[in-house]
Amino acid sequence: MYYKKAKIIASALALALTVGGFGSTAKAATTVLPSGGAELGLAYGNKLETVVATADKSVAKIEKQLELQDIPQERLAKKEPEEETFENLVIAQVSKYVNIRNTPDEKGEILGKLYNNSVGEFLGEENGWYLIESGSVTGYVKGEYCVTGEEANQLAKEVGTRFAKVTTTTLKVRSEATTQSACITLIPMDEELVITEETEGWAKVDVLEGSGWVSKEYIKIFTEFVHAESKEEEAARIAKEKEAARKAREAAAAKEKNNTGSQKQNDTVTYSVGEGSEMGKSVAEYGLQFVGNPYVYGGSSLTKGTDCSGFVMSVYENFGVSLPHSSAADRKQGYAVDGIENAQAGDIICYSGHVGIYIGDGQIVHASTPKTGIIVSSATTKKILAIRRIF
Repeated sequence: MYYKKAKIIASALALALTVGGFGSTAKAATTVLPSGGAELGLAYGNKLETVVATADKSVAKIEKQLELQDIPQERLAKKEPEEETFENLVIAQVSKYVNIRNTPDEKGEILGKLYNNSVGEFLGEENGWYLIESGSVTGYVKGEYCVTGEEANQLAKEVGTRFAKVTTTTLKVRSEATTQSACITLIPMDEELVITEETEGWAKVDVLEGSGWVSKEYIKIFTEFVHAESKEEEAARIAKEKEAARKAREAAAAKEKNNTGSQKQNDTVTYSVGEGSEMGKSVAEYGLQFVGNPYVYGGSSLTKGTDCSGFVMSVYENFGVSLPHSSAADRKQGYAVDGIENAQAGDIICYSGHVGIYIGDGQIVHASTPKTGIIVSSATTKKILAIRRIF
């Protein structure tokens, strides 16, 4: 076992130091116990008997720590991150999902699920089972249902979403990969844009206005994967989905009984608000009041001008909900809704560098661009990254 090896190494070192002469002063560089976390400092002025005593205490501490672990330490030793590669990942390749268990066998307790194309970090292998960490779950998955190593390195580029996080106050998105080309839009600090292509110094990103290029000098690139869902997280999600479905059925029944839909008129255009919770419909109706008002970069005024995340933030603020002024951060608010077909009025629809409020019938109300201002448009014009439900 690993802790026995640590004991042998430390004991051998202590013995060598003892034979070298008690009471003498050592003059040597610091030595570190391999992987054990115990340091034997042999700096100028330190006596060897002190170092030996420290070694004995360190060995005892190591043994105690390792004996408390249910999983052998050699299987928990993580690989160092490999620059620009994903060989330390485990990616599920199944029709639906593979179970994550607490032991490397079919009898182990199920801790969670790793869905198809979901990703975990490789920690070790035993008898054809991979020990992984994914989301909040650490456990074993059957290796035959996953890929790792070079195969995972290649697949990761397909199943992951490449993002550019803005690291400057205002990032210019340009029409071409050159500083001489036209600026098509501005993106604030900490926003995250989906990368669709890369060159040595530039990244092509998806924005509401289309596609454009940003300098890699002003972004931090990362890849986002879908991770495992624990047993507890799955139960909570299913409960929320059932509750949402119940409210939707009640709303549909009430609408049919009254034989009328909720409508909101703005100037000469009338917008219909779809099904959802009463609070969600109220959010959508409130947001529709400001259609036609201006877009202002960095703004949050529903009347004088706002940007996309400022619009969502200010609308929800009217209902006592505090949301961040960031479309990237909005992707983590509330809880997830699976697919636009399950979206309800009031849900937050998140895109690459953009966000809006769903009103129903496949449409969103949002602060679009400086040219168009606050408008209603199709929710599927751009690729949806996330749908989040607050109410």
